[in-house]
Amino acid sequence: MRRRLPEALSVYVEAMHYPRGTEEQRASMWLEHTRRVGWKAVAALDGAELLGVAYGYSGAPDQWWQQQVVHGLRRIGTDPERAEALLGDYFELTELHIHPRAQGHGLGEALARRLLAGRTEAHVLLSTPEINGEANRAWRLYRRLGFGDVIRDYHFAGDPRAFAILGRSLPLD
Repeated sequence: MRRRLPEALSVYVEAMHYPRGTEEQRASMWLEHTRRVGWKAVAALDGAELLGVAYGYSGAPDQWWQQQVVHGLRRIGTDPERAEALLGDYFELTELHIHPRAQGHGLGEALARRLLAGRTEAHVLLSTPEINGEANRAWRLYRRLGFGDVIRDYHFAGDPRAFAILGRSLPLD
């Protein structure tokens, strides 16, 4: 990841339609993530060109994302035992991005399957921006892979967009 970080971040910015310059803001965070327990990354290549990237790691209570999810689960009145079952042993699918010109050819599903293959955690969780009618490729992919709703219309601290937290049990079928 370190060697190809600029390319991976470029794919991320293109796929998410973020403004240029976002790469510099995210680089240190992505590098910090590589040091987390259970970190794994996979990539899709066409020759030497990076077309897609996915990574994640084992979730833990001291991580910002998990703390946000705990807050969201409390807000919607989730039973504490259910929350513990979900967050006690999970893999956070942190990033999954395919360059727009390479989308629609199964690369996202292939990366997700490779990333999640052999994981020992009980669940996988992710967050994705809410889209009206779930009408985009990311949502179709997650539903096709069996991800269900954990929290809908969640607003992470510092981000005005609504997100869905999705999850499913592991292993993938």
